[in-house]
Order: sequence, then structure tokens, then C-alpha cells
Amino acid sequence: MTGITQSIAAFAAGTAPERSALEAMAVMRLSLLDWLSVGIAGRDEPVSRIVRDLVQEEAGAAQATVFGSDAKVPARAAALANGTIAHALDYDDTHFANIGHPSAPVVAAALAVAEKIGADGEAFQTACLIGVECSTRVGIWLGRDHYQGGFHQTGTAGTFGAAMAAARLLGLDADQCEMVLGLAATRASGLKSQFGTMAKPYNAGLAASNGVEAAELVARGFVGNPLGLETAQGFGPTHMGQADMSALDGLGHDWVFPRVSHKFHACCHGLHAVLEAARSLDRIDPGKIAAIRVRTHPRWMTVCNQPEPMTGLGAKFSYATVLPMHFQGFDTGTLDSYTDALCADPEIQRLRKLVEVTADDTVSETGAVLEVSLRDGESVIATHDLNAPMPLEAREAKVRAKSASLIGAGRSDAAWQAICANAAVSDFSAFLSS
Repeated sequence: MTGITQSIAAFAAGTAPERSALEAMAVMRLSLLDWLSVGIAGRDEPVSRIVRDLVQEEAGAAQATVFGSDAKVPARAAALANGTIAHALDYDDTHFANIGHPSAPVVAAALAVAEKIGADGEAFQTACLIGVECSTRVGIWLGRDHYQGGFHQTGTAGTFGAAMAAARLLGLDADQCEMVLGLAATRASGLKSQFGTMAKPYNAGLAASNGVEAAELVARGFVGNPLGLETAQGFGPTHMGQADMSALDGLGHDWVFPRVSHKFHACCHGLHAVLEAARSLDRIDPGKIAAIRVRTHPRWMTVCNQPEPMTGLGAKFSYATVLPMHFQGFDTGTLDSYTDALCADPEIQRLRKLVEVTADDTVSETGAVLEVSLRDGESVIATHDLNAPMPLEAREAKVRAKSASLIGAGRSDAAWQAICANAAVSDFSAFLSS
């Protein structure tokens, strides 16, 4: 049986856009707009400034653009900064098949290399699509035990996707792509213990940078163990990988990336189903609430169930905070809603005490059940599943509306037109510094 390394490498090196990729590319373009928008909106976050200042201070060859700067830096440094910045707000796309953020590291890596070598817009977008598909497939192969064991798929599986995007742009063949995957295996990293801190978005930056580094080293003749992803003592076996070979089903023909979920609440994606459930209810007077009960898949209990966060960043990982926010009338899709002051608000803290979160393995990973009990004895129940079908037209409308709210309608429309026209990479990257 062909292994994960050989299959992914052959796919990355040889896949040409075809009819089966049309929907996937349409979704990829939406993710490019989303990536650009959340990066622009997040470029002044503390973690963004710190990492950008680092790469600018180190300077070096002027190869690629960084969010929030006119000065170019080496491609590997740009990938580190842009991968971090694109995930700084935790508002970027998520794929539940591997519980990771595919676009943040992959687009950062692809853009850095595309700028460096002068690739055209079509090559850049194709590399992005190849990379996010590889990232998701490797994440499925690693499996849920990998994630539950404490590894952050955005940083781990994301490294392999970023590496394949970079390798694709550098024109590496299948054998070289295998070597890139093997080398990336010794660099891939990212821990869930960092959730709620600056180091969570840093994991995405590391994945982007590691992917660029592995591809560029192999392009120069670097030799390692090409089976470093799957061999004994390789990445999968040493990182609780399950080696789920269903990850290869339909590779190259049946695309898994289009099932990506774009965020319409500015918090951890594990909270979105219950927030959508809450939205479906008639408005409830928060003063009349006696209890708020959430049933969620057990996987989210260690991800976004912080009971009493005291920072705006921590609030993005807290059922006990986002639900009181909703019932108090805060817009959970607005970045400015998540603040330290909000966490200290007496009414938010009062409602927090009424929130009870229970793990229920009969609830899907993408679903949630919400029950709100009122002081008069009445209770209302609502459910939602993020995997509910969404037509492409509806998804486009929601992503473009989100983009406009983040960066302004004029800039958003111009960016979307450039993306749809396969504009030159320089035209796309110009939005990062404008």
C-alpha cells in the first residue's frame, strides 16, 4: 500500500487544476480574501507587532511583504510573521476534519515563496489550494488522538501543507516533495497548552516558516529521511498519530478542503455552534435567566471551556463568557467586543456563574445543544451544526460581508476583484502593506 508520504508528494508535485477542482478553487479564493482581511485587521495586535518587529530588525534579503510594513524581508521571515498575524485574531478559517486552521500557515508560506520567485497569480493560488488540501489530509491521517494528546494541528499538519505549497511553487518533483515532507517532520510543532496566549498564533507562523525552510533546503540539495513523517520514530508514531489511511481516499479528485468553515464569530470555532443556536432563539431578557446549559462534544472541553478568563483573548476560548456576551447584546462577530474590561463586567460575571458545560459524545464535533432555563420555570432549547450545508453563493456573501466589516468595503471589493482575476502576486501582496 502506498504510504502517506508518497501519496501526498505525488499529489503536490503533479496535480493540475481540473474540473474537479473548480469548487475547491472557488472556496480557496474566499479563504484568500478571509486570510487577507483577518491579517490586515490583526496586524496591530501585540503578537503581530512583536513578531513583525523581530523580522524587520533582523532584516536581510528583501524578498517578501509583511502585514503592516512597506519593508520586505526574507521569505522565511515573512512566512513566520504573516502566518502569526493571520491567526492573531483567531478569526481565520477552520477545517473540522482535522481541527486546524488551514489557510493561516499555508497562504503565508505560499505568498512568501511566490513573491520571492516572481510566480504569477495562478501559480500562487494553485499552490495555496494544494497546500491546504495536503494540510487537511495529513491532519486526518494524524487523527484525533494526535489532537487530543495536546498537539495543535495548525502548527503540526499545517507545517506539511505549507511545505507542499512552497515545494509546488519551487517546481520540486515528487521525489523532492517526499524529502520535503521528511524534513518538515523534524520541524513540525505546536501545542494546545498555548491556547489563549500569543503562542497560539505563533504556532501558525512556525508552520509557515518551517514549510518554507524545508522546501528551500531540499531545493538546494539537502538530504534527510524522506519517510520522516511516517517511519518508525517518525513524526506520526512519536506524536500520537493514528495513521488513518482513509485520509488518502479520493486524493486528487475528491477535494476535502471545500468543507472548510469560515468564522463569523471572532472567537474559537468550537464556540460557534452554540452561538448560532443562541442566535436562533427569540431575544431573552438576561435578568430572567436562571441557568444556561450547553452540551458539546468532549473534544471542546479542553479547547474552549475556560470558566473565568480575565483577558479578551481568554474570552475567545470560553463558553462561559461568549454566551453571557450574546445575551447581554454584545456582537460576538465584532473584534472590539472581546476585552479585558468585558471579562471584569459584573453582569458578565454574574451570568458566567449560570453557565454549565457538559461533554456529550452523542453531539457531533460541529454541533451543540443549548438549553436556557428562565426564572419562571420555562425552558427553551436550540441546536445547531456547523456542517449544515451552505450554498457557495451564501458563503461568498457572508465572507465578503465579514471582510468589508474588517477592512472596509472599498478595500475588500478591490481585493476580491484582484483575487478573482488571478492578479499578479505583487498586486495581492500590496494589500498587506496598504
